[in-house]
Amino acid sequence: MFAGSPGGAEASAIMFSLIETAKANGLEPYSYLRHLFTQLPTAASRAEIRALLPQFVDRKSIHQPKDRSANA
Repeated sequence: MFAGSPGGAEASAIMFSLIETAKANGLEPYSYLRHLFTQLPTAASRAEIRALLPQFVDRKSIHQPKDRSANA
């Protein structure tokens, strides 16, 4: 209803799943998505694509913002 089409609903579900899986794996969602969209176009094999999933991504390769709540 809110996605506009079945394809839009599927795309939204994929995006929300990636965001929630990133959170569950201790990744900051915006940083993870920026990393994903930068690296995905150069992934040439299934193994390289799989390595970009939140549960397999190398956290050192993602620039994550510092926790601002520690200064509050």
